[in-house]
Amino acid sequence: MANTYGKVSGTFEEIENAYGKVSGVWKEADEIYGKVSGVWKLVFSAFEATSFATVSSGSGTFTVPAQANAIHIQAAVGGGGGGVKGADYDKAGGESSGAGGGSGSFISDKVFSVTAGETISYGVGAGGAPGNQSNQYNVSGSSGASTTLSGSSVGAIFTLGGGSGSSGSNGSVKGPLRSNSPGTGGSATINASAVTSGTFRDSSGATVNVSSLNSGPVGTFNQSGNGATGGNNGNCGGDNCRIAGSTGASSYSGNVAGGSGGSSSGGGTNGSVGTRGSGGGGGSAQVTASSSPTNTGRTDGASGGSGEVQYRFLRIQ
Repeated sequence: MANTYGKVSGTFEEIENAYGKVSGVWKEADEIYGKVSGVWKLVFSAFEATSFATVSSGSGTFTVPAQANAIHIQAAVGGGGGGVKGADYDKAGGESSGAGGGSGSFISDKVFSVTAGETISYGVGAGGAPGNQSNQYNVSGSSGASTTLSGSSVGAIFTLGGGSGSSGSNGSVKGPLRSNSPGTGGSATINASAVTSGTFRDSSGATVNVSSLNSGPVGTFNQSGNGATGGNNGNCGGDNCRIAGSTGASSYSGNVAGGSGGSSSGGGTNGSVGTRGSGGGGGSAQVTASSSPTNTGRTDGASGGSGEVQYRFLRIQ
């Protein structure tokens, strides 16, 4: 619908909110109609919350709609760290589980002030690559990248650091066993002040209190925090012992599971890729080769989950 204007002190200005007196009480108008060529037509409609949009990769921009003055971040997270593969030995007297990657820092159901018409720039952090280097005794996964949001008028809004990759170091076929370190969680930097009170009109036309927003992954209004540390099953004792891969760190304060660790049963499985900023799972050690009844080999670690930003625009009163 076209914008509606009224004359204020001799100057036409855009109408953002309109009020009428009903039974002696001023009430905000949902819609205003005017007669055009004998036909009633809608000339003003109060701003309603937009539909949610999601960006899950790359960088770009979007524009704040006219009349909107806030952005609701339902979910946002940095990329998860990569897990590493397991290690098997001939003479060291044990086997190594691949440690899991750390998860990205997050936001769940936070609201920030923005300016109508301004440009919002975003960058979504990719998940870190797994550590599956050819030297199984010295491996390292990559860290997930940061997810960022900023406005051309309001400046930086947040930076959500990605989780770090896990690693294994200083192992040898003759010993010692590999030292395994899980990936750690990313750190959240919230630059803008959150809006914690007021009301807005949702897409159904109902008036909603901003503090009731709880549809994000954490399930509670106005949440943010750092990521978590991945799992570390370490080593098992005894040559040809079996050990499963370690789980990647969960994201969104434990509400989105990390990638699972690889299984050492039968032919084994690789670690699973993380989702929504969670860490990648680590690989296992000592799987049964299909061509031989003896235990041999190891499985690979997996990538961390990509970050995301889920958002919509509101007009807070």
